[in-house]
Amino acid sequence: MLKNVVIVDTKVEAVMEEHKTPWLKQWTLHTVEVVEQAADAVAQKLSEDLEKEHSWYADFKNDKFHYIIYRGKIFKVDLHNHMLYKDAKQYGITLGIPEYQVDFAPDDKIWER
Repeated sequence: MLKNVVIVDTKVEAVMEEHKTPWLKQWTLHTVEVVEQAADAVAQKLSEDLEKEHSWYADFKNDKFHYIIYRGKIFKVDLHNHMLYKDAKQYGITLGIPEYQVDFAPDDKIWER
């Protein structure tokens, strides 16, 4: 999937106990550029490609929408309606993702990156 986007930055951090991902040694965050016309297709491909064994999400946004992508489920949040983040956050929590990791909404300050 990463071959189909432009990676503009990469950050790597060691896994800590609070991450609740003991099967990993590091987390890697890629900041990417997605062409607006391809955003829906990229979101769909990510949703299909995310690992099955563990619960993960990927997200990206432009000036109109924030795509929050889980395996088999995509939330396309209109940035003018922040209430829509609630469903995306709750869905992630039901998958077992810690609440502090699903702090998508601009007002969420649970986990400062």
